[in-house]
Amino acid sequence: MTDFSHHSINWQTTVNRQAHHTDKYYGQELILRRGQVFTFSLVLSQPLKAGESLEFTAYTGPSPSESARTKAVFSLSSGTSSSGWYARLVSQRHSSLVISMSSPANAPIGWYTLSMRISSSVNAVTQKLGTFILLFNPWLQADGVFLSNQAEREEYVLEDSGAIFVGSVNRINMVGWNFGQFEGDILNICLSILDNSLNFRRDPTTDVARRNDPKYIGRVLSAMVNGNDDSGVLAGNWSGNYTGGLDPRNWNGSVEILKEWKRSGFRPVRYGQCWVFGGTLNTVLRALGIPARVITNFNSAHDTDRNLSVDVYYDPKGNPLDKGSDSIWNFHVWNEAWFVRNDLGSSYSGWQVLDATPQEKSQGVFQCGPASVTGIRAGDVDLDYDMPFVFAEVNADRITWIYDAYRDIQRQNSSDTYTVGKYISTKAVGSYSRLDVTEKYKHPEGSRQERQVFSKAMGKLKPNSTFGPTSAPEGDRGEREPSISGRFTVNGILEVSKDVHVFLILKNLTSDLKTVTVNMTAWTIVYNGTLVHEVWKESITVSLDPEEETQHPVKITYAQYEKHLKADNMIRITAVCQASDEAEVVVERDVILDNPTLTLELLDQAQVRKPVNVQMLFSNPLDEPVKNCVLMVEGSGLLLGSLRIDVPNLRPKERSRVRFEILPTRSGTKQLLADFSCNKFPAIKAMLSVDVAE
Repeated sequence: MTDFSHHSINWQTTVNRQAHHTDKYYGQELILRRGQVFTFSLVLSQPLKAGESLEFTAYTGPSPSESARTKAVFSLSSGTSSSGWYARLVSQRHSSLVISMSSPANAPIGWYTLSMRISSSVNAVTQKLGTFILLFNPWLQADGVFLSNQAEREEYVLEDSGAIFVGSVNRINMVGWNFGQFEGDILNICLSILDNSLNFRRDPTTDVARRNDPKYIGRVLSAMVNGNDDSGVLAGNWSGNYTGGLDPRNWNGSVEILKEWKRSGFRPVRYGQCWVFGGTLNTVLRALGIPARVITNFNSAHDTDRNLSVDVYYDPKGNPLDKGSDSIWNFHVWNEAWFVRNDLGSSYSGWQVLDATPQEKSQGVFQCGPASVTGIRAGDVDLDYDMPFVFAEVNADRITWIYDAYRDIQRQNSSDTYTVGKYISTKAVGSYSRLDVTEKYKHPEGSRQERQVFSKAMGKLKPNSTFGPTSAPEGDRGEREPSISGRFTVNGILEVSKDVHVFLILKNLTSDLKTVTVNMTAWTIVYNGTLVHEVWKESITVSLDPEEETQHPVKITYAQYEKHLKADNMIRITAVCQASDEAEVVVERDVILDNPTLTLELLDQAQVRKPVNVQMLFSNPLDEPVKNCVLMVEGSGLLLGSLRIDVPNLRPKERSRVRFEILPTRSGTKQLLADFSCNKFPAIKAMLSVDVAE
């Protein structure tokens, strides 16, 4: 038989990558999407003779097998296959063959090796041809991740920068995030996340075979983006003390996190909080071809005991208490990924919640989802996966308790059914506006359908309990209509470095004279409600005439809160108000202080492969110097890696100008992100859209 060891192959990488929508990935690898034809040319050392046949083997994983569908053996033919791998001869001239090949639309994704075997009646020779990466294919109707809308595919698969909503119901803010799924080595790192998972380490053969299923991959990634049970990507920290790592607010995107994880030998990168987990998981999902978006839920419940209610405690002095394991986060960030749910039925297909933030264990591991969004709206909390937890995040009732430690008694103060799960938000397709998706998760608050769904969910979770409109048993409620009401309103601007001014507004709801004792406190907090430090307190007595409304000014000075404010810039102000012989009324307001402005300016027109200068402007608003100033800059398509600039100390009220150079590598609208930190301001953000010409 002829020696075929000498051959050459042209993968036609540029043409194939364009056809497969993978041309944005940096690097030279052949990156393909499953179920789609690709073409390559093969030059043998001499033509095939009569009686000689050509056969291909494509395989993935450490122990490929045809039974597990991680290996396929298929002959060169003139036809196509509707289900499996196939290779078709397009044309032949002497020893040069043009071959088109396709994988099935449900092939496992990952690194593949392709080899050929030429055999005759006498013997056979096998030759490795090369390797390629196979990804999910949202452009293909037969793929479980198919997304029919072109603009949505552009946003949820191909967009490599975006925005994540943070803050509170009173103050929704937006931070830019560099997803960077096409940056050099990022796709390889994303694939190595799968190879570091517990499932792969326990049973690599089964794990690789199951990589054909987006719901399996989504669940594995929700476990692997946190480092709690495995050598996952990020270590979470909500303590307010971030020594030994980076304050979560300092990250500008996922690229530096994923690179650091690989550089460290796959040890969890310190530190992440929910939007960091969400931004990183979004990068990995998009990199692998699963349409994904980042979701923010304001007033997000963390219900630890599956009773669809969250217990919040205060003492009579007005202090919020870290008591009980439930909590309500000012905001919480998770992801939605788009794919079919063949396990549940087509009505549950579409957006699925995946949450990589380690909050509760599921099947023994910190992982969450996929939970069908349509299933959550319908109250189907008995379905896979983690539906009760996600349902509670957007629907739980809030029960307020007063706990008197001195007498060791607690009593329920109030319950409300409407504060949890507000302004559920994501970035709009094609713009930076906020898209509200609350109605995808639940019926309008207080509507008949919303309460019916809540009752249905409660019935599935606690089939033997009887319950009223909230989950607290009727006998425990003891609620009377309060005779007074209260609220905090902000007076003036809220800025770090300035005093905080608010009014406590009290109203007598009756036609009787009321004397009200008010105990007030203010604490700096982390956004998930972790108490950092008490910074102010005051007790007053107020006399209210019938139906009178009065306002009491509250002032918290910069000197009082400065040393205890975290990068969240959040202060929780609480008042426990008690009219004689009546139940307390708890009034609470979380205020968020604005950072001073950080400005980025482009100093010239941006062009591909042409250096361009950017200027940063920052004014120190304080009457004291700021030091240890660092500017961190990144942006996919605008600079390779990230830029770290040490900025000189700033005198009181001094203005700083820093110039730096970027080198755009891609045309189109790109996003430049900056984080400025110093001893007085731990994380000031800026974002600049840059239009790059060819």
